Amino acid sequence: MSNFAKVGDMIPDIAMTTPEGGTVKPSDFTGQKLVLFFYPKDDTPGCTTENKDFSTLAAAFAAAGVALLGISKDTPQKHAKFIAKHALTAPLASDAVEGGLSDALGVWAEKVNYGRTYMGMVRTTYLIAPDGRIAQLWPKVKVKDHAAAVLAAAQAL
Repeated sequence: MSNFAKVGDMIPDIAMTTPEGGTVKPSDFTGQKLVLFFYPKDDTPGCTTENKDFSTLAAAFAAAGVALLGISKDTPQKHAKFIAKHALTAPLASDAVEGGLSDALGVWAEKVNYGRTYMGMVRTTYLIAPDGRIAQLWPKVKVKDHAAAVLAAAQAL
């Protein structure tokens, strides 16, 4: 996917909605490291595992001075239920607007599953440096051991 943002690019500063109804955007984290993990859908097996893994490591990310933000197109209300159901501690944001951050980064893209073509979130993680530049990215993430690998990269940044 050639429209993916690349290492060295500035992260677009596009606001998303928090489960509480507020807004959050990448510039809110200027001066600290930030992990943005984009995932397809709340309460599906892979996405639940990924969110639980990041939540399990949330204290280690915080100790390393790294903010976390999980992002999908799900509604803020659905995020709130997902957080409560699984006791998630990694913050979530809803990027449901057309032309949002996932669109700008190229991670909301055409997917094919069992011969059916549709638009969906490509599971992708970005490590953002304190200056707002993309320091590392993981396209088409495989969930197993992913959060630990991101933590190691963030600690090394």
